Amino acid sequence: MKRTKHQNINGWLIIDKPQGLTSTDVVNQTRRLFDANKNGHTGTLDPFATGVLPIAFGEATKLIPYVMDGAKVYEFTLKFGSSTNTDDIEGTVTEEGGVIPSEKQILDILPSFTGQIEQTPPAYSAVKINGERAYKLARAGQKVEITPRKVQIESIELLNQISADSFQFRVRCSKGTYIRSLGRDIALKLNTFGHLTALRRTKCGFFLIEDTILLENLKNMVYESRQQDSLLPIETPLRDIAALAVTAEDAVKLSLGQGLSLKDYDVSKYIGQTMAAFNKACLTALVRVDEKKISPIRVFNL
Repeated sequence: MKRTKHQNINGWLIIDKPQGLTSTDVVNQTRRLFDANKNGHTGTLDPFATGVLPIAFGEATKLIPYVMDGAKVYEFTLKFGSSTNTDDIEGTVTEEGGVIPSEKQILDILPSFTGQIEQTPPAYSAVKINGERAYKLARAGQKVEITPRKVQIESIELLNQISADSFQFRVRCSKGTYIRSLGRDIALKLNTFGHLTALRRTKCGFFLIEDTILLENLKNMVYESRQQDSLLPIETPLRDIAALAVTAEDAVKLSLGQGLSLKDYDVSKYIGQTMAAFNKACLTALVRVDEKKISPIRVFNL
């Protein structure tokens, strides 16, 4: 069967993911809405979670690792007194009757969850065990044993108490952090049970909740043929990388994988660093500067 030709779309679409959809669902929907050849997301959000989900289109997919490596900020609601097999509201209750801690008790233990900590991802997670996703094994009734891993928690704060047994938190953390595990472990530290009833990502790398667009609003823009207005430039996540203006001739060399001579560019203070090479405001490549030359490490066909 002949493959239908789609559009070459390049750039970033920052979706406010709604509850109930998987990250892959959002990727598929937005690909159809843009009739795009290629897109992908920058890190899975649980179906029950909402918030910032950056979608890369076309050449922007080459920058997905830079976004995934960036800091994340989440707000979550932790309900004390019961636990579930998924560590969130969508699971089956496994324990209940635990005590409800006071605000002071919570504040006293939060410092133990900052810095580098060790956590075990939930059984219902996308972690692979012998090639199989943990959640698939758990749903099949198999016992799931996941190796603990180290993650970095930059900060965690108690925002407010929203009901007799539920408290809202904000956490800034590294990639790979499971907020459901964090909530579970906070409860265990307080000698009780707990599970998440809400989870919202408010920052992913450079992208903020203010940058997002709702899927429903995007669909309206598609109806008006304005969906391209919602795209951010491909170089948006490179704000903290120094820019290097290169000539048209050297842009061609970089696109062919060839290095550039240091004598033509004043880059002495960037030795050992990555730079973003541009020709007439068009991103050409990410380059590595060493003591001998400027070498392309990621080339963009724009």
